[in-house]
Amino acid sequence: MLRAPGPTFFYLCAFERTTSSCRPIGPNISPTSGRSEALNDSLSGAGNRVTHGSPVDLERLLKLRVVVARIGEMDRAKWWNTQGQLGPLGAAAVRRGFPRTHYFAQASSVFAVASHRCAEVFDPPGSITLWRLPIEVEDAFDARWEHWLDSASEWSDFFGRVAGIEGADLGQALQSLALIDDHDLSALAGLKIAAGGRAVPIQAPFRGNDADVTLLALGFSLGQKGALSVPYAEAAAS
Repeated sequence: MLRAPGPTFFYLCAFERTTSSCRPIGPNISPTSGRSEALNDSLSGAGNRVTHGSPVDLERLLKLRVVVARIGEMDRAKWWNTQGQLGPLGAAAVRRGFPRTHYFAQASSVFAVASHRCAEVFDPPGSITLWRLPIEVEDAFDARWEHWLDSASEWSDFFGRVAGIEGADLGQALQSLALIDDHDLSALAGLKIAAGGRAVPIQAPFRGNDADVTLLALGFSLGQKGALSVPYAEAAAS
């Protein structure tokens, strides 16, 4: 089962806790109740992997989404209509309102715009994309978000490196952050652009592992500057 991306978390998808208040600005997270019991049960003890047959490293998924989101901005590959929100100027602007969690507010803003733009360009029924994974993965990702906010300072180096990415070469950016290896590049070599340049179909069904998620991210590199090609896969038969 897939959950369609919603347009409701465009800009403020984080928590900014102060001594007097907690402002809810995150995806599917209550400021008072925290994670629901169902979502909590979907996380492993280590917290970074989804259990129940979908072994996705959630921290790795976040990093892949952030890098693709940055490369797709208008000051890089021009795939979606955000301008440097994950770059240095975006950090400076958002930090004023959310000094501790601004990285995640920036990321969520671009995730939403990227998801919406990809759905506009190519959106076959039941398809799986980097922005629309099976619901158990998305639910676990949302549940893990609060933990990342609580440890936001630990992410400053990663977001700083993403902000410093030069150019629009997605493969190079992912390699520089140790998010892909030779196996991933070999898998990429087997992909071709289809649907008049709008899509990058992944022939093998989506099995719900890190390699599949990585290919959904790396597949964006087949697009051209100003011409988005959306990588997608079909769900594996249950």
